[in-house]
Amino acid sequence: MAKMTVYHGGYQPVKKPEIRKGRNTKDFGYGFYCTIIKEQAHRWAKRYETKVISIYDVRMNNNLNIKEFTEMSEEWLDFIVDCRSGKDHNYDIVIGAMADDQIYNFVSDYIDGIITREQFWVLAKFKYPTHQIAFCTQDALKCLEYRDCEVL
Repeated sequence: MAKMTVYHGGYQPVKKPEIRKGRNTKDFGYGFYCTIIKEQAHRWAKRYETKVISIYDVRMNNNLNIKEFTEMSEEWLDFIVDCRSGKDHNYDIVIGAMADDQIYNFVSDYIDGIITREQFWVLAKFKYPTHQIAFCTQDALKCLEYRDCEVL
């Protein structure tokens, strides 16, 4: 299993990641979210007064139930709509593009029937690449090893 580096943007170092269930639903449901794109973790951290990027080494456990979306697709859109609507899934880890604020506005418009699916795809062109990994179970969190943090 190859080792990779991932980043989590927040307001404090997260040495022991947890899965917290809050009011807001996210693209891939409840989980601890990271990315392989450091600049994206910076954008996540910019929401806070104190900006911290936690850095982890990850070794994927091939025995886990992992779902990877290699591109934005119909299946990806349906999965995000389900998760953002509160529907649970049985994956330990979900990997794929992120529906950032602009894209999620289009998802919301699609859910509300304001735009069609075809109109969504016309509007859903990313200005920059996005990536996220949701560690959705306790077993998935065991793949993460805290390395360090950067205070911005």
